[in-house]
Amino acid sequence: MTDTTDAAVPGDFAIDADVLAEGFGLSAEDFRERLRAGAVTGRLYRGIDEDAGTWRLEAFHANARLTVITDEEGRPLRRSLVDFGDRPLPREMRMPPSGRISRPNARQA
Repeated sequence: MTDTTDAAVPGDFAIDADVLAEGFGLSAEDFRERLRAGAVTGRLYRGIDEDAGTWRLEAFHANARLTVITDEEGRPLRRSLVDFGDRPLPREMRMPPSGRISRPNARQA
């Protein structure tokens, strides 16, 4: 994730950082500050097979994981937030999911 108006990711894909800020319940300014500080991290998956034409961005902040499914242009289709409040986000929630998801620059099995 980068500190720009749009959080740019591989493949010329971008999602508006305001979408992510809103998903975490933060102001755009606060979100960008946390992004610059490295307090927000994430990973991106390209949909394949029946999910072709979509992207899934998983963003992590504090004890929460925000998942945003977008179309190819980065327009949000669905969004979900798992927030553990004062409890740490379980390690399993930060692990890449199993299944048929491709990651840019990842070796295919």
